[in-house]
Amino acid sequence: MAYRIGIDVGGTNTDAVIIDEKLNVLSKAKHPTTEDVTTGIFNVIEKVVSDKNVDTNKIEYAMLGTTHCTNAIVERKNLNKVLVIRLGKPATSAVKPLTGWPEDLKSVIGNHQYIVHGGHEFDGRKISELKDDEIREVAREVKGKVSSVAITSVFSPVNGEFEQRAKEILQDELGENINFSLSHEIGSIGLVERENATVLNASVVDVAKKATKAFENALKKFNINAKQYFGQNDGTLMAIEYAIKYPILTIACGPTNSIRGACFLTDQKEGLVVDVGGTTTDIGILNKGFPRQSTISVEIGGVRTNFRMPDLLSLGLGGGTIIQGDAAEFSIGPASVGYQITNKSQVFGGDTLTTTDIAVAGGIANVGDSNNLNDLDSELVSSVYQKMTSMIEVSIDKMKTESTELPVILVGGGSILFPDKLAGASKVYKPNHYEVANAIGAAISQVSGEVERIYNLSDMSREEAVEQAKQKAISEAIKAGAAEETVEIVDVEDVPLAYLPGNATRIKAKAAGDLLIE
Repeated sequence: MAYRIGIDVGGTNTDAVIIDEKLNVLSKAKHPTTEDVTTGIFNVIEKVVSDKNVDTNKIEYAMLGTTHCTNAIVERKNLNKVLVIRLGKPATSAVKPLTGWPEDLKSVIGNHQYIVHGGHEFDGRKISELKDDEIREVAREVKGKVSSVAITSVFSPVNGEFEQRAKEILQDELGENINFSLSHEIGSIGLVERENATVLNASVVDVAKKATKAFENALKKFNINAKQYFGQNDGTLMAIEYAIKYPILTIACGPTNSIRGACFLTDQKEGLVVDVGGTTTDIGILNKGFPRQSTISVEIGGVRTNFRMPDLLSLGLGGGTIIQGDAAEFSIGPASVGYQITNKSQVFGGDTLTTTDIAVAGGIANVGDSNNLNDLDSELVSSVYQKMTSMIEVSIDKMKTESTELPVILVGGGSILFPDKLAGASKVYKPNHYEVANAIGAAISQVSGEVERIYNLSDMSREEAVEQAKQKAISEAIKAGAAEETVEIVDVEDVPLAYLPGNATRIKAKAAGDLLIE
């Protein structure tokens, strides 16, 4: 009888649920997110385990969707000093590593960038030979100055041999305690963006280690001896060891947890998920039960990257969004009272007009004391509410790829703001436990693995290339913590690359399976 605890850290609240072996919710809780994140996690665990129905000795699995790494990059805090080494000389010397990075971020991670010989063409031919002595010389220059290494080789998703060899040389010179991030394991095709993603990954390894240790200590404080998992930004989980190696994959896992939670609570595999928090609303697409991924480069902390990210539309509209002006001329946000809503919002006795006040005054929501809103101008309430609803409807329309109506699932504590009918929605769902869908998504998620590579079909058939990609994805899922017998391929994408000489194709495969129960 194994219970699971799922925790998700949002910008306003940190949510937690405990579910039993049949995936029934036994207990749920919310607590304001704290500046250091860890304290908020501790507080919500304390709250959720206080329920008399919960026997903490039965909790064997703990899942966390956290903003530790996102916050560290955005705030430029607690980042590793990183050796950035590119294998591609002389072909890539015109564009230096970290080109376009914010200067303050470059300074924080140490400004140790080198371009050395190496790299491959798209078909696996070498650009130049890797020079061991050149790499050893770099290592001696930075020894004692860096704690993490990011290695990027030209077209390493085709052939990662040089990155592996460079790691061995650097490890020999710098020691076993250095963290390594290899670009062919992290990013997609596109040298600069893949290099950027790899450097960001290398910069937050220590943050991830501290977060996992803090999570473990918080659980032990409440006598919870559970195997730990972190949420990935594709709506699946990864084991702690995998999370420490690839911490960048935790970025944006909050919205994807909500999407997976929405899928579980409604049994809908296709549709739109509108996750309304205290400060923002995130809208994503549910595709075959998983979040749709973005097909464009994404900026993180001012850095352009191309590793996988969910396709999301965010707008500054949440339960605590501040309303200013009168019926003739008003503004909605983007400023928010956030977690202070129960003190500052008028419906709770405060003096700030928020979207929650508007929804209560309009009879849509029932929280706080509506008598506090008796003096509100009814015309203002009507005008603002129409605008709020229109903002959501327009955003839903932007996310759709076709004109037909789709199911819309409203989740998050702020979803009480919106009606049961929305333009563009074939049906609006607001399931039970909607306010903690993110934590439920973390608790029930599967474990996944993904691979994206360019294959030269001069050397093998298309079928052989696809099968090779599938097997690699399955292997990655098992490494991340999936039970081998449950792993199956959930998505395959095969795109011929007409702009490359020869018969080249890009194949992307994703596998997912159930949590390994030991």
